[in-house]
Amino acid sequence: MAKDTASSPIDEKVRLKSIIGGSAGNLVEWYDWYVYSAFTLYFAPIFFPSGDQTAELLSAAAVFAVGFLMRPIGAWFMGIYADRKGRKAGLTLSVTLMCLGSFLIAIAPGYESIGLAAPAILVFARLLQGISVGGEYGASATYLSEMAGRNRRGFFSSFQYVTLISGQLVALAVLLVLQALLTAEQLQSWGWRIPFFIGGLLAIVVFYIRRGLVETQSFKNADKDAKKSSGGWELFRHYPKEAFLVIALTSGGTLAFYAYTTYLQKFLVNTSGFSKETATEITTAALFVFMLCQPIAGALSDKIGRKPLMVGFGILGTLFTYLIFTSLAATTNALTAFLLSLVGLLIVTGYTSINAVVKAELFPAHIRALGVALPYALANTIFGGTAEFVALKFKQIGHEEWFFWYVTIMIAISLMVYVKMRDTKHHSHIKED
Repeated sequence: MAKDTASSPIDEKVRLKSIIGGSAGNLVEWYDWYVYSAFTLYFAPIFFPSGDQTAELLSAAAVFAVGFLMRPIGAWFMGIYADRKGRKAGLTLSVTLMCLGSFLIAIAPGYESIGLAAPAILVFARLLQGISVGGEYGASATYLSEMAGRNRRGFFSSFQYVTLISGQLVALAVLLVLQALLTAEQLQSWGWRIPFFIGGLLAIVVFYIRRGLVETQSFKNADKDAKKSSGGWELFRHYPKEAFLVIALTSGGTLAFYAYTTYLQKFLVNTSGFSKETATEITTAALFVFMLCQPIAGALSDKIGRKPLMVGFGILGTLFTYLIFTSLAATTNALTAFLLSLVGLLIVTGYTSINAVVKAELFPAHIRALGVALPYALANTIFGGTAEFVALKFKQIGHEEWFFWYVTIMIAISLMVYVKMRDTKHHSHIKED
């Protein structure tokens, strides 16, 4: 892989404005995605009434996983779209689909009103959102990495996870506000619909923001060569090593991320025994600190390289994941639970802060959005999207600790990949001249 030798001709003010604009859109996209997980405890009985909390959560988690099944399709379709029509066009399309999914969930009747049609509507809405998020990751990771500039790619691209986590934090903040303003009965009856309406409205605002973004220089340069095209066949035919590398380096990282984020809230309630409100507060506080660490780790990667951070995540994750989760399961102290959750998230930072730029640096511009999105979405669907479901299933059969070992093993497998791969900071395909 060739090193890029020239700096981007994009004006610094335009660069910063574009990164802020792209990041703000990413925040709303992920808010819409994570609101489902944040409010599952309240709406699960509306769509899947059974009288057993674990069974209701399991059904809702299955729908969460179904949304992930569409992410490879979204990654394939919108990755090609962003490579051919531009990163800006891909970002605009993805937020449109997310908007539709949010409004659909907000107005969906419950099981008591329309029977099985209620969970069917929920599934359809999550399929739309899955397509959206599948394309969003590749388009936003590519846009931020290409717009960042050679010497600050790690720092600026880390804002993809800053905004991703911010979206989750905003979802949790909305939950905290509604928990304070409404009774539990009101939240479960109709209050859970409010955050989905908020998400739909914010997505409309983002649509107009993204229409005003400038296109990256890398895409403009790639567009000059019409002989090269983006497509699934082209990706796995011409870049099989890079594509499978993305799958391998993602598997452990994405599983650990979802274990410590979307599943952690349920784990603290369903296993540790905390109230829903306390679990939300613990999760929110830990995620806030985690979010602040992303740019720090990203900037560090610009100095020492991407590989040391990923290897650090792999080693620490392999050694301490089981211990962290078993300790969380046994604690009844909120501060202890917060500190344990934070330690787990800080370990995962070695992956989350730089995974976007690492993947973007592996591919040339004409196929970069698809190369980043599709292999990532495949790994994310298999390991990230099923994390909550697998964890709850192990708990249901009486072997919850198997999930802790599962996460540990997958991190260890990814560690072997991190150790063997080249540092993409020094072997980047991103060319900005």
